[in-house]
Amino acid sequence: MTFGVRQFELALMHRMRDLNPVRVEEALGELGATRAELRDAHARWTRMAHAPGAPKGAAALRRILGPPAHRGVRQAGSLTCDVLRWALPSWPGLEFEALAGPGGEVWNQWFVRPRPRAAPAFEELAPWRCVVADLAAFPGAFQGEGGAPHHWTAGFTHRGAGYRALFVYGLLQRLERA
Repeated sequence: MTFGVRQFELALMHRMRDLNPVRVEEALGELGATRAELRDAHARWTRMAHAPGAPKGAAALRRILGPPAHRGVRQAGSLTCDVLRWALPSWPGLEFEALAGPGGEVWNQWFVRPRPRAAPAFEELAPWRCVVADLAAFPGAFQGEGGAPHHWTAGFTHRGAGYRALFVYGLLQRLERA
């Protein structure tokens, strides 16, 4: 059995389940996938990432996801990195982005909005529809690392109240009062 886009989406969802198990269960139903398939996709992705001789970094993503829908460059301090993006069926309107350094090592991977849009209203901050950059327009917005690999947090204020947004792979999973 090949490891393709569906299995990659399931591997991402396995980590998202840490913060939003209900939405992941809904997505499994929409995909016609089982929890066992979710666990298997995660286990296979992990084995591939650590297997000697298997493609690593950007090469691994290209092998699984095919050619990127977008390729560009971005400055990261004094280094130039490749920007690679793929559209994934489970997250329409967003793209999975990998920033790769010299030699193809992936420095960051997360969901982004490929085309700028107006800042979302507070009421539009819905799980699986917003990315980290969407929160930049809110007063006092700041970003920080989360408590596990590929987790991210962002804080901001709205109508005088503090909020904390929790992300996995840059995709909003949960919004809570700070």
